[in-house]
Amino acid sequence: MKDLVSIITPCYNSSEFIEETIQSVLNQTYDNWEWLITDDLSTDNTVEILRKYNDPRIKLKVLEKNGGAGNARNQSLKRAEGRYVAFLDSDDFWYPDYLETMVNYMEEHQVELVYCNYSRCDENLHPILKDFLADKIVTFSNLLKTCRLAPVSTMYDSQRIGKFLFPANSKREDHVMWLNLLKQVPEGYPVKQTLAKYRMRENSVSRKKKHIIKDQYLVYKDFMGFSTLKSLYYTANWALNGFLKYSKIFN
Repeated sequence: MKDLVSIITPCYNSSEFIEETIQSVLNQTYDNWEWLITDDLSTDNTVEILRKYNDPRIKLKVLEKNGGAGNARNQSLKRAEGRYVAFLDSDDFWYPDYLETMVNYMEEHQVELVYCNYSRCDENLHPILKDFLADKIVTFSNLLKTCRLAPVSTMYDSQRIGKFLFPANSKREDHVMWLNLLKQVPEGYPVKQTLAKYRMRENSVSRKKKHIIKDQYLVYKDFMGFSTLKSLYYTANWALNGFLKYSKIFN
C-alpha cells in the first residue's frame, strides 16, 4: 500500500485563488494523501469555499485567533499522520504528478528530503521569471547563503527524521525551519522536473527583500546563534543571491 502523504496548508483570505489550489490537489495521480488546512481566521469567504468540498481527505481547522502562517502550519503539522510531509500554500499550484514523482524519487533513492523545479508566476499563474531550478544538492552550509527550498516544491520523510515545526516570532520562519532540518539531514536532493507553480503576488512579504534584511539577519544571529560578524556575512550573501534569484527575467 502507498504511504500516506500529509499536505500542510496555512490559509488566510485566499478566496480569490483557493479553488485552483484545491483542484490541483484533487487532480494528483497519487491519491493516498490527507490535506490538513488551517485557516488563520479569514475574514472573506475562504472557509465557505473549502467547506463545499466533501472529500474526507480534506481536514479543515479554523483557528479562533489569527497567529500567522508559521503557527497555522504548526497546527496542521501537529495533526499530520502521514509518512511524507509536503507543503502547499493556499495560492499555489501543483501539477498532477507532483506527489507521485516526489514520493517515487524518495523511495527509489532512499533519501529523507527532496525538492523540485517550480514555475514563478504572476497572480494568473502565467510565468514571469524563468523557472527556479533544483540543480544542486542542498546542505546546511549552502542553505545559509540562499534558501533554495520553497514550501511548494519540497517534501521530507517524517518517519525517518521526525516533524519539524516552524519557529515563533520570525518573519523568515521557512528558512529557519529548513536550516534546523538540515542540521539533522546531511543533504536534500534535487528532482529535476518542474512540478509546481509559485504565485508571486505583489503584496507578498517574501517579495519585499529590502524590507526583511533585518529579519534575515536575525535568522543567523538569534536562531542559529552566530556571531554578529558571521551573521552579517551570511545576510550579505543571502541578499546578493536573492537579487540574482529574482533577476532571471522570463523571455
